[in-house]
Amino acid sequence: MPDVQPLVNGFLSQLKKRKIEGSQATAKQTAEVLRSVISQQRLPHTNQAGALIDAVRAVGEQLIAANPVEIAVGNIVRRVLHIIREEDLSLATDAIAGLGISAGSDDEDDVEQDDHPVLSAAAVAAAARSTLRPPSLQTLLEDMPDSAAVPHTSSSGGESEGKSRSDKGSRGRKLKHDVIEAVNDLIQDISTCHEQIAEQAVEHIHHNEVILTLGSSRTVLEFLCAAKEKKRSFRVFVVEGAPRYQGHVLAKDLAARGLQATVITDSAVFAMISRVNMVIVGAHAVMANGGVIAPVGLNMVALAAQRHAVPFVVLAGSHKLCPLYPHNPEVLLNELRSPSELLDFGEFSDCLDSASGAGSLHVVNPAFDYVPPKLVSLFITDTGGHNPSYMYRLIADYYSADDLVVKGRTTAGS
Repeated sequence: MPDVQPLVNGFLSQLKKRKIEGSQATAKQTAEVLRSVISQQRLPHTNQAGALIDAVRAVGEQLIAANPVEIAVGNIVRRVLHIIREEDLSLATDAIAGLGISAGSDDEDDVEQDDHPVLSAAAVAAAARSTLRPPSLQTLLEDMPDSAAVPHTSSSGGESEGKSRSDKGSRGRKLKHDVIEAVNDLIQDISTCHEQIAEQAVEHIHHNEVILTLGSSRTVLEFLCAAKEKKRSFRVFVVEGAPRYQGHVLAKDLAARGLQATVITDSAVFAMISRVNMVIVGAHAVMANGGVIAPVGLNMVALAAQRHAVPFVVLAGSHKLCPLYPHNPEVLLNELRSPSELLDFGEFSDCLDSASGAGSLHVVNPAFDYVPPKLVSLFITDTGGHNPSYMYRLIADYYSADDLVVKGRTTAGS
């Protein structure tokens, strides 16, 4: 794919250097790169879906490896693979329906079967296997008898073979077109997820409430501002989120939009939580069990909320819903950031030198927390509000079990 490789390489460089801000932007660019890969992929006459899946797997594996912490990349790769399987299944179902497969008649007077040839039992069985085990859904069309594939005409064998190849090429073009359209819809959903979530704010935030949040999340910002636009009057406690202090950024944005924001320290969460009506936070990723990977410090907030019976609400676009569980080896739950965010190397240089003696100082600066599902009251996504116990079912609608582990393997003939 010479035409798309520079685009892939450029995106890989951005992922490795962490130049993309936010999971939404990362997810959108991932989908755009995969759309280009699909658009440029040349399809064979058989197993077109397998060829697309192989191409997406090969590129997706590189993208995931470039920044394993950004779980949204793997989510979008798996979503696109699921789209290919779904569109291929839809085309195969339409083709089967067009061939008029139906239950055989028990009427002995039915003598017109020779004029309307039907598929053999082997072909029907192959179709059933294809339906149950995508992506090789063209098996039926490839294995069906010539009499069913091509109408009886006076054309030569060469013309019939050419027509068969043309039909398969047409199906491949149709598959690629449908997949690209579906990926365009996915990109649109990612772009508008903030607005879809924000529209639900008025249902959850009421007059004179006190909301607590942590860190800086655009989803949370738009959600709170949407409630204000509906004439809701409320206050927001913003936990500053040391050592990066993203809460300062959110508090400034809230004040600029006309909301009452109060910055509190991380250590003040338990002291202030009794005055709070609801905790509303964003997420880095939502796992299949309903657990949340979120900015460090959020588990402490969740525990405080549970202790004081305060609802703990998580906002997350569907691109953050991950089909994996926290214990899966493909999941990198955390990363350790630079110690310079915590300490001044100049001031602590003597302590940080491990060669100076037994009194050396070590710094641990994790980026994320894991919040178990039992601490979450409600998830609000662009498809509505959901209980943690329902998340696995919602996530299952977006992914195929065959794509949980993304590897560039050959799918032909599978």
